[in-house]
Amino acid sequence: MLQAQVFLWAYILLFFPTSIVAQGLGVNWGVIASHPLDPKIVVNILKDNGIKKVKLFHAEHDILTALSGTDIEVMVGIPNHSLESLSEKYSVAQAWVKANITAYQLQVSFCCRYVAVGNEPFLAAYNGTYNNITLPAMKNILKALNEACVGKDIKVSTPLNGDVYITPTYKPSDGIFRHDLADIMNGICEFLHKNNAAFIVNIYPFLNLYQNPGFPETYAFFDNDDSNSMDDHGVKYRSVLDANIDTLVAALKVSNFSDIPIIVGEVGWPTDGNIYATTKNAKKFYNGLLKRIVKNEGTPLRAKQYPDVYMFSLLDEDLKSIDPGMFERHWGIFSFDGQPKFPMDLSGKGQNKPLVGGKNVTYMEKKWCVYNKDASNQKDLPVKVAWACNNTDCTTLVPGASCSGMGIDMNASVAFNMYYQMANQTKGACDFEGLAKIVKRDPSNGTCRLPIMIKTIQTTSNSSASAPKSSRSSTFSSSTSHSPFETHSPSPSSSPFHSPLLIFQIFVGIFTVWFV
Repeated sequence: MLQAQVFLWAYILLFFPTSIVAQGLGVNWGVIASHPLDPKIVVNILKDNGIKKVKLFHAEHDILTALSGTDIEVMVGIPNHSLESLSEKYSVAQAWVKANITAYQLQVSFCCRYVAVGNEPFLAAYNGTYNNITLPAMKNILKALNEACVGKDIKVSTPLNGDVYITPTYKPSDGIFRHDLADIMNGICEFLHKNNAAFIVNIYPFLNLYQNPGFPETYAFFDNDDSNSMDDHGVKYRSVLDANIDTLVAALKVSNFSDIPIIVGEVGWPTDGNIYATTKNAKKFYNGLLKRIVKNEGTPLRAKQYPDVYMFSLLDEDLKSIDPGMFERHWGIFSFDGQPKFPMDLSGKGQNKPLVGGKNVTYMEKKWCVYNKDASNQKDLPVKVAWACNNTDCTTLVPGASCSGMGIDMNASVAFNMYYQMANQTKGACDFEGLAKIVKRDPSNGTCRLPIMIKTIQTTSNSSASAPKSSRSSTFSSSTSHSPFETHSPSPSSSPFHSPLLIFQIFVGIFTVWFV
């Protein structure tokens, strides 16, 4: 009897995931990083944590290969810069499907479930650039999938920002699509309805809090009481996420497409770069979200089933544009090296469980670049730090961030070390005319972590053009918000690192205080 029980437990541990995950939960995997983690390690992170769904922003050979042969459901994205060619030439769509879908299915099991054509293409900030080419691109991709005999299994949609719908009265039940997009959204919805595909929407409660002074903080989370709730004809909305979803539900109903399923394509909470962007708040947000998903009670306007949700995001990305805010590089539930930032119970039961981090991650040598206070040219320090921050990631230094308020030594060390690490610990990258030096003792202090960079591999993109600089948008929409729960994502910036004048002003300001 004992032997049989031992065998049973061995079988369970061997063939079932180590973590039970809320049904319908997935995660976004972006790679806008100076040192991307090996895709095989990332796929093992997904498997070890029981995550069965992943959304990619563009097709990369190494990533698709790593996902092949697993049971992880994949949503493969196509960047906005490919929409024009896809809409104009069916042959481009055929080539894309062949290179990024059927090539993997012919070799080994590849569980692709969606192709996401474009990413938030109707943002007001784009000034209509993609308005008339997104749907034709979607139709050509679907035609190519059908031609390859995979169209029944792989759906086609386009992830849209929450700014495509508004509510003139602030009440979710009065939601409608933006007037300037009415005809376009009707065409998109007709396509989704005809092909049994979901409406994918990206929603960011954090941005409500960040962009709107006076926004009730508790309303961005899920444990809100009636004091900060939204009353909609007697229905109480206690979270901005639910209110946002139901604004879309109402807009779909007005357009006579009330049966189209909804997927929340991106939702999450950053952990650094802003006073609200902390691991404490991220943990609070995700705990509430996961409990909400598990209850599966739906929303007031669409009861009994909560939408599938893709967390944003899996890993931090240190090359993302910071035009939207300094938090933009810190959305990951794992740090850049695949290590978990905080306990997170993906089952939604609220237990204080640790996530399983990346294994066999190879780091560079244990060396750090820090401020040399014995250097003779101290008057040059503000300019040297500003230069370093213009060429690396100093988002942990801004007010409210993890390394803020720790004094001149730490400010300079953070800037110099990030530059040194992102330059692969090249000796010449730790000089700054004598103001920096290399040490072998970890200078991290409290919440302020000075990382050692990982060794990385170059991933290969299957796209006909290079990958976009940001997997989310990067400049704020200029349109005004029509409700307290409407969010606007940013549009792409040409700079992969920084806004130079902004960073320079921040750090010259910090150091001027010390040298007057």
